[in-house]
Amino acid sequence: MPIHDRMPELDVALGAATKAGEVILDIYRKGFEEPEVKEDGSPLTEADLASHHILTEALSNTEYTILSEETKVQEESTKKRLAQDTVWVVDPLDGTSHFVNRTGEFTVMVALVERKTPVLGVIYWPLEKTIFAAQKGRGAFRHTVEGWRQITVTKVAALSECRMVGSKHHLTETEKRFVDGLGVANFVSIGSSLKIGMISSGEAEAYITTTGNMKEWDTAASHCIIKEAGGQMTDVYGGQLTYNNEDVRHPHGILATNGIIHRQIIDRFAESARSD
Repeated sequence: MPIHDRMPELDVALGAATKAGEVILDIYRKGFEEPEVKEDGSPLTEADLASHHILTEALSNTEYTILSEETKVQEESTKKRLAQDTVWVVDPLDGTSHFVNRTGEFTVMVALVERKTPVLGVIYWPLEKTIFAAQKGRGAFRHTVEGWRQITVTKVAALSECRMVGSKHHLTETEKRFVDGLGVANFVSIGSSLKIGMISSGEAEAYITTTGNMKEWDTAASHCIIKEAGGQMTDVYGGQLTYNNEDVRHPHGILATNGIIHRQIIDRFAESARSD
């Protein structure tokens, strides 16, 4: 990887994410049973659990507590996590519905959070053997069959030239109307954290979701990557996102952009909210 003075934890995260992703891909190709349904209505597959096991085993070799989507929340473990300045935040299978529906648009996400801020992030897209990775202050990078290259967001400043990305399964009618009202150049639906990968790689400029159901593991790795690529991620009102909180939800949605158009979209969203 091009970061020569990288944190050793970045290599740990890269190894864990790719190993977990390959196991997920093996299950994906061999076939799998009908998923269970969790309390929040989201699906849970054997791939989620297999990836969770691999990640927790690998990351447990470090000194940091792990916050995973598939960790059973217990009061004692929460107290231990909150008492630490540095924790792992992972999503073993981001885009489980895309895994189940066989779109291929699913990823593994690993982040290290220090004092509420992600300091490294790794996203692995198993189907395309693609890695997005970043370390605070060291830039963002993408790895494909052609090797590593540094990635940056675009300099697009006009909403009329902006390419937006959004969810295939969770885009609400309100969000559709808002995106239509922005007058953007085009809108593409794609699953999981690949939306942030596209913006960070200069293939799109913005993503917005107003749901209050996003959790820390849905954004921690992405947050580090897009920031190091020169972009910005906040809630839809421009509020800062923090991590390793007792309540792991982001209650006011997510806005991720190339940074240049960020304030424009926040202002337009505020106008839209006042008129509703």
